[in-house]
Amino acid sequence: MTAYLGVILAGALGAPLRYLVDSRIQSARRRGFPLGTLAVNVSGSLVLGIVTGLALCHGLPRVPKAVLGAGFCGAYTTFSTHAFETVRLAEDGARRSAVVNVLANLLLGTAAAAAGLALAGGL
Repeated sequence: MTAYLGVILAGALGAPLRYLVDSRIQSARRRGFPLGTLAVNVSGSLVLGIVTGLALCHGLPRVPKAVLGAGFCGAYTTFSTHAFETVRLAEDGARRSAVVNVLANLLLGTAAAAAGLALAGGL
């Protein structure tokens, strides 16, 4: 029961933080490239990499791992918004930006997760 409540509370923190970070970054831009969502997804991947490294290499217990990973990072990062914005870019004729958005989220997110894992694992 503790894990469930922790996940709910962490999610309640992650979702508004995602909104604040995304809107702060995008406020200077009208439509264009969705840099705010990219920043959220990359920073969330870094945090999840750190959490995973702490769990794998330092014995972070199951409950904090679930609270931080599934709760906070699950609510903070957003695949659905990334997918929507990619489709919007393509529909608006910005197909190159749509491809860049997919590749940037995939490559930078993966690199951030790997960096977080390395940082927390002491590699």
